[in-house]
Amino acid sequence: MRPVTLRPILWEDIRSLARALLAHPASRRAALCRVILQGASRARHQTEATERCHPRWGDGSLDRAARCFPLAAEPFPGDPDYARCLQMVLAAVAGGHKKTPRREQQPGCSSY
Repeated sequence: MRPVTLRPILWEDIRSLARALLAHPASRRAALCRVILQGASRARHQTEATERCHPRWGDGSLDRAARCFPLAAEPFPGDPDYARCLQMVLAAVAGGHKKTPRREQQPGCSSY
């Protein structure tokens, strides 16, 4: 399996992924986080190869991949459960994100 590589990560990517995790039970969050990261990576590879969005995962952004799942309403950052989700996301991207050059959005790709 190739390493997970993503587009540059924006604050909206982190918030959307944390909200997707928050919408699921704590016991499922780590696995869901991996699925979303891998889906975003798969979409990025397809977008680069074909200049088209992945049919499920979108344009390769974490925001778009996270939005394939229900998102919880965003609570205040001090909410303990949301803070744990944010920590999980930040740890995941810090541990596996490779810096990539900023790219123009591909034609026909939408963040939503």
